[in-house]
Amino acid sequence: MQRKENPTLGLVIPCFNEQAVLPKLFDELAAFAKTAPGPVFFLFVNDGSRDATAEMLDAACAKNAQFACVHFSRNFGHQTAVSAGLQNVRGDVVAVIDADLQDPPAVILDMIAKWREDSDVVYGVRKNRKEGLLLRAAYAGFYRLLKRVSNVEIPLDAGDFCLMDRAVVDLINAMPEHNRFIRGMRGWVGFKQTGLPYDRSARAAGETKYSISKLLNLALDGIINFSSAPLRLASWIGMLSAASGVIFFGYALVSKFFLAKTPQGWASLAAIVVFFGGMQLLVLGIIGEYLVRIFDEAKNRPHYVVAGKSGWLFR
Repeated sequence: MQRKENPTLGLVIPCFNEQAVLPKLFDELAAFAKTAPGPVFFLFVNDGSRDATAEMLDAACAKNAQFACVHFSRNFGHQTAVSAGLQNVRGDVVAVIDADLQDPPAVILDMIAKWREDSDVVYGVRKNRKEGLLLRAAYAGFYRLLKRVSNVEIPLDAGDFCLMDRAVVDLINAMPEHNRFIRGMRGWVGFKQTGLPYDRSARAAGETKYSISKLLNLALDGIINFSSAPLRLASWIGMLSAASGVIFFGYALVSKFFLAKTPQGWASLAAIVVFFGGMQLLVLGIIGEYLVRIFDEAKNRPHYVVAGKSGWLFR
């Protein structure tokens, strides 16, 4: 397929309490726009920030014709912010990048080159991370677990930083699910997808907004939305527990009638009861995670609420 030499590029940039990094981000984006092969449209999504982020974004949009912003009425989450950006951004190709500048904007130029070579999705593959050892190990374990259990191809060590053809963006926008996991949805659509290794920098300013609980919720969304393995695990746990119960009951009968003794003590009985009770609660918890997501889909509420817009969205 023949690609445009000078495609229109849209950048989706979710922001949550990013006032510390925004001045440097604006400078980096302005410098990047001068090197881009075609027109560039920057779309910020203010995910219910409680600091001066909203005011700073509106001021920047008033000064720079390439900037626009969507303001949420409250914090709806990073994946929802990315989804809103994809639904509102312009461009023949669309890139997703975080506001913290850990993912260098200059890498997008290399992604465009890969896109011209007929790749529909070019995703960044992190060669290194600046987080602590424990967090790096947790990320590595999650990506490898997700790759093993997922029903779709989700590459290792690849986050939301990517460049997508407009056709891929339109397909993702057509997906109605509420518990969004963009990198999984990106993999689900298929087409030609290419990884691009790059060095990930430390956060330029401010602090990460992804707490441990948010990371765990994102991991659960990724695994549950794109894998039935947890339900199969629940079935295997049930069968193992049932088999163990039958074996223990048989042992008790043999001891009673053939060995002239019966199992002694309440401690062993209590341990067995606690074990099987724990297995039942684990299985119910796994089923509950799926039911919660079904409940969210059944309510069919809007993914987000827009409090305001600024910049080229009005032009």
